[in-house]
Amino acid sequence: MADNNLFKLKIITPERVFYEGEVSMVEFNTTEGEIGIYKKHVPTTVIVSPGILTITEAEETKEAALHAGFAEILQEEVVILAEIVEWPEEIDLDRAKAAKDRAEERIRSKTPETDVMRAETALQRALARIHVIK
Repeated sequence: MADNNLFKLKIITPERVFYEGEVSMVEFNTTEGEIGIYKKHVPTTVIVSPGILTITEAEETKEAALHAGFAEILQEEVVILAEIVEWPEEIDLDRAKAAKDRAEERIRSKTPETDVMRAETALQRALARIHVIK
């Protein structure tokens, strides 16, 4: 018997269809804060912010690092158009730690030329990558 609480989730990047399947819940960061979506959510469109993407399927939960994009939320389907999204096995931990250190250093020693918002976004991306691996 089919689970009536499942809805379609599709995640697309410029390079590939990252994920397509039936899920009971999906969670990710938006510019307005963290959001958790179940079937029959109020239809809306949101801007995705860097963070952890949690996909809850009928039998298991998966995590990935989601960096930016847009999400269209409908009652029976969610489509995320992402710049970059990575499974844990696709992430180089040493590279993520180095990016975290660089971003923290830029924030700590900011000069008039420092783009603080860009450094904070880079830090969020690096932290998401590190969290997903651990």
